[in-house]
Amino acid sequence: MQDQTEVRPETTVEGQPLIKPSSTDHPLYPQIVEACRTVFDPEIPVNIYDLGLVYTIEIGQENEVEITMTLTAPGCPVAGEMPGWVANAVEPLPGVKQVDVQMTFDPPWGMDMMSDEARLELGFM
Repeated sequence: MQDQTEVRPETTVEGQPLIKPSSTDHPLYPQIVEACRTVFDPEIPVNIYDLGLVYTIEIGQENEVEITMTLTAPGCPVAGEMPGWVANAVEPLPGVKQVDVQMTFDPPWGMDMMSDEARLELGFM
């Protein structure tokens, strides 16, 4: 299992993405995405996945899941609770061994990270 530490600009290598790629080819990936879509930011009526708050879903060889996510703002009142909500949504999925949710603010969230569905829901399209 790889160490999922917060990426800081001073430790990134030029040419590497700021957001680590997800394990999109893993069979559990679509189910994990759907589980993330059941978690909502209490201040915005859109799920955290479509808001673009989930940066990386990494699934290891033993089906251990590491999720790196952010919040719309560092001072979000549910900052301490949101990782638990995400873990509670993903952990019950059949085949998932364990879930670790990491919080990062680098890169900071921006409205351009929202899906088209989220933009439509919030009246930005």
